[in-house]
Amino acid sequence: MRKSARITALAAVGVLALSSLTACANDAASSTSADAGSKGDGKGTKVKIMVGGLDKVIYLPAMLTQRLGYFDAEGLDVELLSEPAGVQAETALVSGQVQGAVGFYDHTLDLQTKQKYVESVVQFSHAPGEVEIVSNKAAGDITSPKDFEGKKLGVTGLGSSTDFLTKYLAVKNGVKVSDFTPVAVGAGPTFIAALQKGAIDGGMTTDPTVATILDKKAGKVLLDMRTPEGSQKALGGPYPSSSLYMQTDWVNGHKDTVQKLVNAFVKTLNWMSTHSASEIAAKMPADYSQGNKALYAQAVKSTLPMFTKDGVMPANGPETVEKVLKAFNPNIKNAKVDLSKTFTTEFVEKAKG
Repeated sequence: MRKSARITALAAVGVLALSSLTACANDAASSTSADAGSKGDGKGTKVKIMVGGLDKVIYLPAMLTQRLGYFDAEGLDVELLSEPAGVQAETALVSGQVQGAVGFYDHTLDLQTKQKYVESVVQFSHAPGEVEIVSNKAAGDITSPKDFEGKKLGVTGLGSSTDFLTKYLAVKNGVKVSDFTPVAVGAGPTFIAALQKGAIDGGMTTDPTVATILDKKAGKVLLDMRTPEGSQKALGGPYPSSSLYMQTDWVNGHKDTVQKLVNAFVKTLNWMSTHSASEIAAKMPADYSQGNKALYAQAVKSTLPMFTKDGVMPANGPETVEKVLKAFNPNIKNAKVDLSKTFTTEFVEKAKG
């Protein structure tokens, strides 16, 4: 090929690459919240939801609703996205990248102190679904949260709900927040590796990570908050955790879309209450079981008690969350939080009716 021909070809490739980049930029620009609630490509109203870990059992209703076809039945085109920690889902929501976040309800209180108003529109749970695990090596030294002092404790992310709950358990048991080290290790393989290598002495995580750790005999359960009873014992009341929360202004401007989302989720929660863990597990993507269907079904079974049947906020749940956060979070301790603005039952009541 002559030099001039090569230059022409390279120039053409450059133009093509520039066109592709421009198209990508245009695609990114079109995915902002301004386009939310509009009709998509014939599939229905487009909504983006960020989940704080799609494969975590505590957030199972998100993917299950899609797998059951309930979003489609409501005329919705829902795109489920995933981040490893709930705090990252929160960030995506407040920055306008997505219209909804599936994460812990406690973020609504924390955000209100920062003058950002979001609200839970459907409550998946009345218990955290979290488990405090300790490594085999540290099991003799950590027999309760009173022993957290000087320890490295894994959380999904700094500022995450696992971080919040770990700090509360420490403070409640006489250990200062500054007396232990929270370590962001995510969930799944990263959490397990940190536990096995001694990068953390213990940590807070959920299923299926818990089931895998116990199966590998890599650690032991210190505190189990997957049931309402476990939540009562550790936190002093029901602890509404996983939920769909959205920016209040967006909710008020897109009530029809929000109602359809809540309708779909309430159908799913009801479906879950009438089916076995094995039946639920069978509906999920095959890779969620990581090659061990029986272990995954057991993980679902262990976590099922945390879920509500109707999406309604549990009585006194918001007060328990506020009490927990006030124990260690100076922003909330010194602020007046209007709990009535952190959740709404408007949509679940209509969905039930």
